[in-house]
Amino acid sequence: MPLTAAAAAGVAGLAAGLITDAPTVLVGATAGVAAALLAVVSLVTAARRIASRLRRTALAWRWLASGAAAWLVGIGLRPVADDASFAMTFADLPLLTGMALITVGCWLTAAPPPHGRAVLRHVTDAYLCAASFFVISWVIALGPIYRAIGDPGVFALPLTIPMLCLLAACAVGPSVVTTRSSAWPVGLAGLGALAAIAAGEMATAVARLQGEEPSMTGVWLAPVAFLLLAAAPWSGRRSRAVRMAEESRPPGPVAAGVIAGVPLTLVAVATVFVLVSAVSGRSEHPVPLVSAIIASVVLVLLFRSFVLLADNASLRRRAVVTDRRIRELAERSGDLVLVCDQSGVIYEIGDQVVEVYGYRPDELVGGSILDYIHPEDIPDVMTALSALGVEEDDAEPGGACKVGCRIRAADGTWRPTVSVATRHTRGEDLLLVSTRDISDQEALLSQVNHLTFHDGVTGLPNRAYFEERTRQVLSGRPGARGAVLFLDLDGFTAVNDSVGHASGDFLLGQAARRLRSAVRPDDTLARWGGDEFAVLVESCQDVQAVVDQAERLVHAVSQEPFRVADRDIALTASVGVAFAEEEVPSADVIRNADVAMARAKELGGRRVEVFAAHMHTDVVRRLELAADLQRALLDDQFAVEFQPVVDLATSRVTAVEALVRWWRGSTFVPPEQFLGVAEDTGLIVPLSEWILREACREVAAWRASSWDIGLSVNLSARQITAPRFVETVSAALAESGLPPSALTLEVIEEMLVEDAGETVNRLTELRALGVRLAIDDFGTGYASLALLRQLPVDMIKIDPSFVSGLGADETLTLLTRTIVQLGHDLGLIVVAEGIERPEQLELLREMGCTRGQGYLVARPMAARGVDSLMRTSLSSLQSSV
Repeated sequence: MPLTAAAAAGVAGLAAGLITDAPTVLVGATAGVAAALLAVVSLVTAARRIASRLRRTALAWRWLASGAAAWLVGIGLRPVADDASFAMTFADLPLLTGMALITVGCWLTAAPPPHGRAVLRHVTDAYLCAASFFVISWVIALGPIYRAIGDPGVFALPLTIPMLCLLAACAVGPSVVTTRSSAWPVGLAGLGALAAIAAGEMATAVARLQGEEPSMTGVWLAPVAFLLLAAAPWSGRRSRAVRMAEESRPPGPVAAGVIAGVPLTLVAVATVFVLVSAVSGRSEHPVPLVSAIIASVVLVLLFRSFVLLADNASLRRRAVVTDRRIRELAERSGDLVLVCDQSGVIYEIGDQVVEVYGYRPDELVGGSILDYIHPEDIPDVMTALSALGVEEDDAEPGGACKVGCRIRAADGTWRPTVSVATRHTRGEDLLLVSTRDISDQEALLSQVNHLTFHDGVTGLPNRAYFEERTRQVLSGRPGARGAVLFLDLDGFTAVNDSVGHASGDFLLGQAARRLRSAVRPDDTLARWGGDEFAVLVESCQDVQAVVDQAERLVHAVSQEPFRVADRDIALTASVGVAFAEEEVPSADVIRNADVAMARAKELGGRRVEVFAAHMHTDVVRRLELAADLQRALLDDQFAVEFQPVVDLATSRVTAVEALVRWWRGSTFVPPEQFLGVAEDTGLIVPLSEWILREACREVAAWRASSWDIGLSVNLSARQITAPRFVETVSAALAESGLPPSALTLEVIEEMLVEDAGETVNRLTELRALGVRLAIDDFGTGYASLALLRQLPVDMIKIDPSFVSGLGADETLTLLTRTIVQLGHDLGLIVVAEGIERPEQLELLREMGCTRGQGYLVARPMAARGVDSLMRTSLSSLQSSV
């Protein structure tokens, strides 16, 4: 290897000169060779270990190792070649080569190396430093030696190596010292080696010029420096993250200022030495070499001054251009740009102030911006301006602050603004402020907030606002008594169906105005959703006063019809009231009011209901029952029982009525407990379809056994209005084989009143299939007798409430007789329900009622019981009667 060969040559040269050199030179050379050899081995080994990760660092270390090897050769050959006392020898050439290689290695450790004008600055700084050191050395020691020798050539040659080393150290010193790369310890050690070589060679040169033996200090400087260079690659290692963070951080302003001031400081020190020497009379006529160096220093300083002036002029031009561009950019974006001091005095202001605020610029210049800022915003503005005026050691240049305030326009209005203030480039006490009028943004934000928390149809607060307000009132004031009222418009769904949703929204607006007039100013009225409204009574001392207010709300809605689409629409309202209690969350209070309102609607509407604990229990029970109903449908927990209908004259079973039974496990659930829930949840539709299919299948089987028997099935309102209802009935008949004439479908009078048109149309379609129709619980509803003409009814069933009074209540007996006679006159079959006593049966026979059912005749029974009844005579019943 080249480095190994160089080391071997140095050691061989040292061995050849062991008997020819003085003891001091021999000891110094031996120590230097050993230290340089150790540095070479250390740097080469370390470079190999990091070559794959840090190529640039490894390259720098190889250059340093090559320089150490070259210096090793030179110092090893010096004892052999040092024949003349005042002349350079061939051994000095490896020394110069090693110095150059070490300089390049130090240069490469800087990250990144200087470039552009930085190189020029480093070169001039290096020359100034080297020239200053030379002048100082001249005054202290070199001047007398030169005058003693008198020969410039003899004097200059020994100083060539130390001066070149000094110049190299000054050239790379600033870059190495300020670097943050991972090679910084090695670069600093290489710089130290250059400085040590320069100092040692200077001491050796002075000793040679004086004809003396080199001192121990000069001999040992270089070995010590190379030992440090050998140890530097193995100094403390840092993580990659820490190393990258350090490399990305530029030198601090203090360090940069110190490094930049070193050349001027050395020039100043050298000047002082020259002046002191001249004043003391120690200096004789000037030497041309020294005069030339001093003149060159002056020229370099002048050159640096001209470069600095050019740089400053360029920076001023850039600042002016940047200032102008910032102004133009701000004005194009609609911002107002002004220049003021930290107390708020305006120095300059843009022409945008005329368009935005209505002021002329000359009106504002010289005045204070505080005169136009809202008094409540002045403290924040002053704090922001003062913060920009505080000088901190770690403050970054170009710091800015952002502040919002209201500014008075020329028309007297206060405009919301956002301003950004920065320090102006023309002076530390001036601020550049860019102000933007955000009136449009604030108006848009206000509109968005209003739309977010208000209803677009009625203009009232919406559900989100009401929930938040209720939480604030009921939770934020412990001990305060409050209440929540829920109101629902009865029958509003029919309004949308009849006159359309647009007219329905118009009606809601009218209702909102009526309700607002009936609510106290301190209370909150909101539209909850659909046709529901909510009222928050924020403070109430009297429970009755809240109930009275709820009554006023009902009256406000129902006092007169609403005028919509050129027609009068009468509506009523149902109101639920819930009072706030300790430890009851606001959400629960709202829920309780909703439950109470639902209870008011169940009771017929147009009423006020106050929440009671059992209401919530009933709601939970109904929810649980609905879930159980759904599971029961899936698990086949339902069964069909049949109650016989007999001919009262012959006691023959002519038909059966299908009734549903539910066994939840081993517990029987009465129909009145679950049929209402099934109707509300819509489960009545699949349940009724299942009953129809099962009953048709059983009756079809009985008829197949030569028993002429009919089937009656009750219909629900949801079932009739369900899609494909007629198709479902037709499919059940087709699957079972039951003739349509054997099926009688029963409806109650209320279904004919609530939605007569749709119901009559569906039932007419069924009648066209051949299915028979019956009106159940006849006489209890409000159906007009005209419906008996419109709807082709085959049968009417007398409600059990009439039958129960036969023989005991003359009025009920008369009404029953009238219904029976009406049925005969219309040619309809009359069936009496609820026959439980013999006297009831006798009176019905006497009135001419043809058919009946009830516990006296036969109780509801399973299909097997009907089979037994089919084969049994009813003679025992006849004899008992």
